[in-house]
Amino acid sequence: MKDIIIGIDAGTSVIKSVAFSLSGEQLAVSAVPNHYQILDGGAVEQDMQQTWLSTLETLKGLIEQIRDLPERLAAISITGQGDGTWLIDKDGNSVCPAWLWLDSRAGSLVEQFSQVDDDKKRYEITGTGFNACQQGAQLLFLNQHHAEILEQSATAFHCKDWLYFQLTAVRATDPSEGCFTFGDFRTRQYSDEVINLLGLEAVRSLLPPIVDGATESHRLTSSAAKLTGLLEGTPIVLGYVDIVCTALGAGLYDPVNETGCTIVGSTGVHIGMARSAADVTLNNKRTGYTMTMPVPGHYAILQSNMASTLNIDWLIDMVADVVGEYSEGTKRDDLIARLDEWMNQAQPANILYQPYISEAGERGPFIDSNARAGFIGLSAKHRFPDLVRSVVEGLAFASRDCYLAMGELPDQVCLTGGAARSDVLRSIFGSVLGVAIKTSDRKEAGAAGAAMMAAVNLGFYESMDTCIDSWVRPYLGKAEPVNQSLHRTYQKAFTNYVSARLAVAPVWKSMANDVGGEHA
Repeated sequence: MKDIIIGIDAGTSVIKSVAFSLSGEQLAVSAVPNHYQILDGGAVEQDMQQTWLSTLETLKGLIEQIRDLPERLAAISITGQGDGTWLIDKDGNSVCPAWLWLDSRAGSLVEQFSQVDDDKKRYEITGTGFNACQQGAQLLFLNQHHAEILEQSATAFHCKDWLYFQLTAVRATDPSEGCFTFGDFRTRQYSDEVINLLGLEAVRSLLPPIVDGATESHRLTSSAAKLTGLLEGTPIVLGYVDIVCTALGAGLYDPVNETGCTIVGSTGVHIGMARSAADVTLNNKRTGYTMTMPVPGHYAILQSNMASTLNIDWLIDMVADVVGEYSEGTKRDDLIARLDEWMNQAQPANILYQPYISEAGERGPFIDSNARAGFIGLSAKHRFPDLVRSVVEGLAFASRDCYLAMGELPDQVCLTGGAARSDVLRSIFGSVLGVAIKTSDRKEAGAAGAAMMAAVNLGFYESMDTCIDSWVRPYLGKAEPVNQSLHRTYQKAFTNYVSARLAVAPVWKSMANDVGGEHA
């Protein structure tokens, strides 16, 4: 009996293969670290072949855990980290290491392009702001500075597309990434006008066909079957980008309520839903993304700030480095376990923190490759717990900043990501946003969202509406009400937060120039 679906979620730092029952129960997880290199000049790269080998390792890990998995496997669906550029040649080999979404080499080109009228037209068609992490910007940079790389290339993939190719030998991308980079969100297809506006006519042939995993699939090849230990001909579904799949698995798609979804991960992703193309709201600053959802007529509208829990990681790692010099027994995990304790010791809105710790600057709700993190309001009375709480408050302020750029705040927000397990963090986010917070018990929401696409595609469910009844709703906790007193405190602090980022922007620019050019 074919009663198992595997969802692959190929993240920047971890690749996971997750086995689910047809009713959405998580049966097993196999995970392998995924490594990347940070190089000079804003380069952030990942080894394409190693990413594939690590994915193979996760699939073999599931075979070891689940009896008769190859015979029971109904389908595999793949999602993965978004943006970036994964180039292969005509023989299917990688041309160079993958350029990741963290890569900022195209930052100056993006800034120049944003000043011309062509960017406004491009934004109106794609519904997506232009920034250095996108494949369009990276191909533009490669075309100007490394044309020899593109001359060797036959296809430009994203991460999940590369893995789909390895399993099926089909060169394709999905509507979510294909459209927000080069397409028209209304038609869910490439737009030649956008490609021409970007000046990328010469590399148009690199863009693979768009395959919609909501309705189409291909088969596991014989060579991939031998490598994976799975059965040749197993259906393979190309999922949408990880952000869309995670939001789907965590509860964004709600046919009744106006629900948002915030992913508190390495980056902060804040997502609303439009029920038609006409309902998509485009902002004057030309930021954010419009992504197709694997539901007819529906769109995810989102703003994404470059660094969310990366800010917490930075603070904890810095302390761990110092403490480790004096206490050999101190472990990083021990410090993370104390985050709620420290936040409870501090007064709210005591310090303002700007959470722009990424080397690539910020992309939502404003684009500035020079943006950098900072504390405002420090005094001699403040201690480490004050810093911890202010960092988490900064993440929540960034979330509100992003939601407001998309229009009105939703009625409720589903939080997902490892940090959402923190009681204090959830309370801070709910109080800053002023809306009820729900949290999904679904630990692998991205892989689940991808698997849900396969479940509907292959006919195990009539529609996504019926699928979420089994796969999503049972895992959503009760709505946590807003602390109104804390909300009033944070309303004033949020005004100061926005004023501070507007005021300090010229300083970021000046500092970048002082060190011999832009940070990006």
